[in-house]
Amino acid sequence: MNDNVKLKLASLPETPGVYQYYNKNGDLLYVGKAKNLKRRVNSYFNKTHDSKRLRVLVKNIDNIETINVNSEYDALLLENNLIKEHQPRYNILLKDDKTYPWICIKKERFPRIFSTRNVIKDGSEYFGPYSSVKTMKILLGLIKDLYQVRTCTFDLSEKNIENNKYKVCLEYHIGNCLGPCEGYQSEEDYDEQINAIRNIIKGEFSEAKSYLIDKMTKYASNLQFEKAQIIKDKLGILAKYQAKSTIVSPTISNVDVFSITSDEEYAYINFMKIYQGAIIQSHTEEWKKKLDETDEDLLERGIIDFSERFNLNSKEIYVPFELSIEIPFRKIIVPKIGEKKHILDLSIKNTKIYRLEQLKQTKIVDPDRHTNRIMSQMKTDLRLPKEPRHIEGFDNSNIQGTNPVSACVVFKDGKPSKKDYRIFNVKTVEGPNDFATMEEVIYRRYSRVLAEGEALPDLILIDGGKGQLSSALNSIDRLGLRGKISIIGIAKRLEEIYYPGDPYPLYLDKTSETLKVLQHVRDESHRFGITRHRNRRSNNAFKSELDDIPGIGPQTIKELLTNFKTVQKIKSASLEELTNIVGKSRAEKIKAYFSNENNANIG
Repeated sequence: MNDNVKLKLASLPETPGVYQYYNKNGDLLYVGKAKNLKRRVNSYFNKTHDSKRLRVLVKNIDNIETINVNSEYDALLLENNLIKEHQPRYNILLKDDKTYPWICIKKERFPRIFSTRNVIKDGSEYFGPYSSVKTMKILLGLIKDLYQVRTCTFDLSEKNIENNKYKVCLEYHIGNCLGPCEGYQSEEDYDEQINAIRNIIKGEFSEAKSYLIDKMTKYASNLQFEKAQIIKDKLGILAKYQAKSTIVSPTISNVDVFSITSDEEYAYINFMKIYQGAIIQSHTEEWKKKLDETDEDLLERGIIDFSERFNLNSKEIYVPFELSIEIPFRKIIVPKIGEKKHILDLSIKNTKIYRLEQLKQTKIVDPDRHTNRIMSQMKTDLRLPKEPRHIEGFDNSNIQGTNPVSACVVFKDGKPSKKDYRIFNVKTVEGPNDFATMEEVIYRRYSRVLAEGEALPDLILIDGGKGQLSSALNSIDRLGLRGKISIIGIAKRLEEIYYPGDPYPLYLDKTSETLKVLQHVRDESHRFGITRHRNRRSNNAFKSELDDIPGIGPQTIKELLTNFKTVQKIKSASLEELTNIVGKSRAEKIKAYFSNENNANIG
């Protein structure tokens, strides 16, 4: 820290504001907001940071500049604008609205209605922006079906119309326009349509319905039934569109809802605009984290950024947790129960679904990023000292105490490495004893790893609860590996995660990717162990009967099983068939043995 930075830290005011960090070349590194500038900025230099990027940022700070404002809200607004303008290296990239389309009602006589990506401050009305172009096109299509609004760019001033400057075009002749260019439609009647369209865009359908019903009634009264039917069809179109709007609560009129879901690298922020009880706008974005931003920081920025870009100004805002910021003329509410909580849960659900969609896409186009993210998430969820790039899982298999084996499966970067699988035939344990078996196998596995100088795993996963984990730890301690390898147990019933010395298990979210990886390791070790156990038990069953035949050795048994496959087929084979395989002398011994066995069974 240079003298300039030290002096700045000592003289910072305890007021709201924005701080800017610069490196020695004068490049802007980071912009932040603070309720108390002195306390916030000094916190960067007064503690050791876990985040490597944050440590690098602090190391490169050569100069600090601040801007004082009246409130934390003003600081957040200013921070938002500075980030967009300068895009500092260590800030989350906040998007602008240039990529999103708007619906424009042009400020002119007989206003046109069209989509645009350029917002011009000429008095025209802009609605949006729409994150979904498809949604916007559906809305414009509805307006075109319901109303006859001009599409030409003529200057329809009173003078031009009186002087017959323009002639009606094809749109008039096919019924899409009522010909205001030649005075066939009054400005009053046209503006009545525009008012109804404006309300539809806002999500208010009652005036549009009233307008259409009045017209239909007039046509019917004048016996113009064909025109009345056309209006009735349009009412049907309007009702169908309205039905597609997600009705969340008829008692909630005008609310903005914000929620967030995040992991180690990214945050996913959703907003919903509720108007007249229906969701009329929804948008979710992925924000890449740069430092150690909290969900609270990110959601506050999301509220400001989305409110600016999407022109959100509802008096009530629903959020999932308390925020420190206060927004003038807008009330922030954390719903706990009822319809408000239901709406918030719907927003949270959108963030989670969007996150899963992004992860699926990432897994396809960028598998390395997908793997890195899962490994980082596992490190956090399981409270490990490093990412579990190398996991070894153990499971014991025995049925009725016979032929016990223990399986060791290996996962690298979250995927099975089958060439590294190992099976252990239990040597020192008599009968079914899972605890003793686990202790033997763990000792044999890692004593050999140490003797051969192989790499130790980052994580050992024991299939079982506290008992199996404790047995495995006995061997880990005998080998002097306590603290050098992370080891946990996973119990099947409730998927509890047990740690050495901790009597209380950890419960992971049933949908978490960390739990899914652990379950995969556990299930794979169980599958591998069961398969090998069955093979061994089956082979022993075959050989135990053949081994009792006098004068028949292992090589002869192998030849017999290779050709006849089963003991039953060997029993039923003729003397000639057996002679062709093992010779006459041994064939006679086999036939005599099974013949005596049958006679004993009959007797």
